[in-house]
Amino acid sequence: MSNESGKSVCVILSYNCGHLLGNTYKRIPPGSVDRIILVDDASTDNTLEIAKQLGIECYTHAHTGYGGNVKYSIKKGLELGAEYIVDLHGDGQYDPSAVPLALAKAREGHDLVLGSRFFDIKQPLRDGMPWSRYLANIGLSAIERFVLGLPVSEFHTGFRVYTRKLAETVALEETSDDFLFGFEIIAQAGYCNLKIGEIPIRCNYKAEHTSISIPKSIIYAFQTFKTLALYVLARVGLRVKLFTCKRN
Repeated sequence: MSNESGKSVCVILSYNCGHLLGNTYKRIPPGSVDRIILVDDASTDNTLEIAKQLGIECYTHAHTGYGGNVKYSIKKGLELGAEYIVDLHGDGQYDPSAVPLALAKAREGHDLVLGSRFFDIKQPLRDGMPWSRYLANIGLSAIERFVLGLPVSEFHTGFRVYTRKLAETVALEETSDDFLFGFEIIAQAGYCNLKIGEIPIRCNYKAEHTSISIPKSIIYAFQTFKTLALYVLARVGLRVKLFTCKRN
């Protein structure tokens, strides 16, 4: 679907999810993107073998962590000429059918598009989200919404569309290689006055999937508070590398 509105690349992010990859790939709506690639964070299972059997274009790199893998995917998408990079988790937990809607939102002029599980506040519970994650997400998002001043229903989704403009504006190289990256780049987008959009997305917690552990979730929560503190310091005029805008 390459056209005057810009090339799109869907990146399947993978780390030891080879047995789930086929189902994810087959659920991406045909013709919804110009190119589909897999970016692998040095999996130790058969992810790359299965991807090649499916005919997916593959890229791999030394193990970095979730954030490092996403940053690699954004840079690879830009190298391939993309204006829009759709990041989709390889385990298929986030519904791939949302890809066309997310791209349409980006093409309306949004620099970062988030797939929100909380458009319907009760839907995550119906989809099987554990109560602990549900309440933590609502609580953290409320605090972050207040501090950042962004009308975003949730800040911790793993389904996004990144644009070339976003990648060339924020300090991408200053972000975390771990899960914190996902929150940091939203805060960066807000700081640089980039336009953030949302679409509704379903997330399946009942089928097999990969997920951040509870101990890592707790660490992540405290890390987001540190990011908020840095954001406030940047807003009052202190120089913070994470919040440096390369262009207006």
